[in-house]
Amino acid sequence: MTDHVQQTTPARKPSRLARWRQSDLWWSFTHKPSAIIGAIILAFLIVTAFAAPLIAPQNPFDPAQLELWNSELPPIWEADGQWPYVLGTDTQGRDMLSAILYGSRISILIGVASVVLSLAVGLSLGLVAGYFGRFIDNFLMRIGDVLLSIPTILIAILVSAVARQMLPPELRDVGSAAVLVLAITLSAWVQYARTVRAQTIVERGKEYVQAARLLKTPARRIMLKHILPNTLTPIMVAATLNFGMAILTEATLSFLGIGMPPSQPSLGTLIRLGNQFLFSGVWWVVLFPVVQLCLLVVSVNLLGDWLRDALNPKLR
Repeated sequence: MTDHVQQTTPARKPSRLARWRQSDLWWSFTHKPSAIIGAIILAFLIVTAFAAPLIAPQNPFDPAQLELWNSELPPIWEADGQWPYVLGTDTQGRDMLSAILYGSRISILIGVASVVLSLAVGLSLGLVAGYFGRFIDNFLMRIGDVLLSIPTILIAILVSAVARQMLPPELRDVGSAAVLVLAITLSAWVQYARTVRAQTIVERGKEYVQAARLLKTPARRIMLKHILPNTLTPIMVAATLNFGMAILTEATLSFLGIGMPPSQPSLGTLIRLGNQFLFSGVWWVVLFPVVQLCLLVVSVNLLGDWLRDALNPKLR
């Protein structure tokens, strides 16, 4: 009599997408209507902004496509509206829908770049300050205290104005985006650094860090491989909320005339240019960029509020 060995196939490991859909974070997202609405709006705005060359009727950066005789046309649902200027035109004959799509792309890129750079600076300095402590900690945190004592927008205005004056005149328009990213970064890295520093001080005294030190593990490896992953939860929430603040800061600087130039308009630049004609009857020149900016910031804040609640262990 032979023994029949029943061969069983090993269970297939679920895919990363399947594990994500079974996670608490996905469950929280699907049961939060405001997060779903924010994600849909943000995805729509990002896709349309980066698909602007494909869907926009006009390239607002190309002066050859601007027609002055089509200036100040109202939206298409008004009596004098013309196709394809769905949202009307400004005083230069620039299609407002095209300008808003291209301007949104600039605002989003500046917001993402400033958040990424702020994260890099804040994480690095926060880890160093919290891990080594003493003089390094005091020095870096006192710099942060000085920056926190000054309103964020004033720091951004000062840095932007000084940096633009240091550039040659022919490079000021070209380097406007880089100057804005630098200005926003210098006023935003402190929040990340202080958050990471506090988490690093807590993790530094735990047993696994002490064991790594006894094994002569390099400090850089301890900070990056052991401490940093345990500090990312509050940083993710802060980065999401600060993305909306970075877009607002860029819009404020551009509105004040020290941001993006009129030849490469962001949403803030469009609002500044349209504000000059607000009381002349050309209301659409300023209204639609304001609506786009509000939708962009509100959608980011809805996602940030959901992420803050979803990652809060006290609410689970």
